[in-house]
Amino acid sequence: MSNFTITIEDIHAHISQAWEKLKENQPLTHCITNSVAANYVANILLAAGASPAMIDNPFEVEDFTKISSALSINTGTPTTEQTQAMLIAAKTANLHEKPWVLDPVGYGPILAWRSATVDQLLKYKPTIIRGNASEISNLAGNIVDSKGVDSTLNSAEVYAQAKILLESTSCVAISGESDFILSKEWNVIIQVNGGSYLQPKITATGCALGALIAAYTSVATPTIATIAAHVHFAIAGKLAAQKTQMIGQFYSAFLDEIFSLNIDKIQKYTDIKMIN
Repeated sequence: MSNFTITIEDIHAHISQAWEKLKENQPLTHCITNSVAANYVANILLAAGASPAMIDNPFEVEDFTKISSALSINTGTPTTEQTQAMLIAAKTANLHEKPWVLDPVGYGPILAWRSATVDQLLKYKPTIIRGNASEISNLAGNIVDSKGVDSTLNSAEVYAQAKILLESTSCVAISGESDFILSKEWNVIIQVNGGSYLQPKITATGCALGALIAAYTSVATPTIATIAAHVHFAIAGKLAAQKTQMIGQFYSAFLDEIFSLNIDKIQKYTDIKMIN
């Protein structure tokens, strides 16, 4: 990491600027995501102000990646055709300098086929890698048991291990009770607090977060984009949980809060910490 320094106040200002640009630009965000997540991911992006497109046909992705603002690749339910599309899209994004996010869902020794696909995708230098603690730990070279695609680790246990991944990407994000963001740009780790315990109970929350990060990368640096997306989710989760503790109602309230974020909420509720 470099000797670049920044203050919490600077980060707050950059998050606000990124949010304003996202709403203004409505970036076309190309998502290759899993079948469970696609509808929810699209709705989250629309609510946030981006323009989603769920193009995962290997015969279409090259041309579409060229015109998109950013790309999000999620390996949640990979098919043979979809993995072909992922590799084509990632290669195209790399070639045309389009920012892209890799979400290596289920990466580890149990799901070896998809994990081999992720290893191939890493050759195309994702702008940002995000995942849960078990996925990131496995990707960093540690053998960690997982519960299906769910994490068995706490995100705070993993961020030191994840530094090696900065050889392959500009930024690494580890999701959990608190989120941890590592960056090549900065000499600190950013901890994002907030959210709600109800968020993991909604299918595809992490998938949608990866797509939102991608949308933000079209209007901000990789580090600011990653922080802004996590803060957006954390504030929405926190405020939605204040309205209801019922999971069905929380689902709707969370989407509403993604939509209704504003500068005042960013300034009031952003809860971040810098770790040396």
